[in-house]
Amino acid sequence: MSDEALRVVVVDDQRLVRSGFAMMLGAEDDIVVVGEAANGAEGVDVVRRERPDVVLMDVQMPVLDGIAATGTIVQEDLAKVIILTTFDRDDYLFDALQNGASGFLLKNTDPDDLADAVRAVGHGHALLAPEVTRRVIAAMTAEASGGAGVATPGGTTAPSRDDARLAPLTARELEVLSLVGRGLSNAEIARELFVGEATVKTHVSSCLSKLHLRDRVQAVVLAYETGLVVRGAPD
Repeated sequence: MSDEALRVVVVDDQRLVRSGFAMMLGAEDDIVVVGEAANGAEGVDVVRRERPDVVLMDVQMPVLDGIAATGTIVQEDLAKVIILTTFDRDDYLFDALQNGASGFLLKNTDPDDLADAVRAVGHGHALLAPEVTRRVIAAMTAEASGGAGVATPGGTTAPSRDDARLAPLTARELEVLSLVGRGLSNAEIARELFVGEATVKTHVSSCLSKLHLRDRVQAVVLAYETGLVVRGAPD
């Protein structure tokens, strides 16, 4: 096992589920499960003690639910959190993201996808598929229709600085942020802009830093809140 293996804590009130996830992740050379917990309160205590890189968090649990536990873990900057649930419900998704979760997966996710999700979040990336992005946009920006930009056929908007939050960005960074807002990956943005993927990664990192955003999830929401991307524009 690598000395730099990602440390994971699994929080779920069902013992068999916890054991199953621990077994699946324990089979990976670069991931180690350092703790388990049966409810949110216990999970917060284990995370404080073990300081893992990633927490796999169930939603419905006794004592303290996973959404509230996620909020505490994120506020204390203890670890990144991936929400795991059997319920494909929007309220869980949005509450989890608003409380700082970096990812959201259903419990029927394939083992390989689960391990990849842990790696992605553990290395600082948000785990939000394009189809999930659209749901986040629809719910979290329902109040923010009609923004500062002008929709283009591609679904992005002409770069706009009408919202003061976007002022620190260059024209190219605004363009990249608008594509992030549509849920595009770095590779897809690179193809769209005819630049290298490394260049896109640099622009995305610069956007997050300048705007004081935690991850791409927050970037998606900001892009819509500011009108950089218009809700309902074609993909």
